Amino acid sequence: MQDRPRRPMSSRDAAEAMFKPAAPKPVEPAPKRPSVPGAKETVSLRIDRDVLDHFQEDGPGWQERINEALRKIAGK
Repeated sequence: MQDRPRRPMSSRDAAEAMFKPAAPKPVEPAPKRPSVPGAKETVSLRIDRDVLDHFQEDGPGWQERINEALRKIAGK
């Protein structure tokens, strides 16, 4: 019995074989940062001018008032 000749590689198979070693490994998601109770996060938030004016009417503390309103809506 004579050995079968190898099937020639198609151009697609050749291209895949060439790039397979260079393919990046799947990236694992970054671990979640532990939350610290009572810690504040700095965020950028776009708010309509009239809403911002409402919270700023009473002067300093407007960010805390927005946070309090959001907590109330979130049921926290």
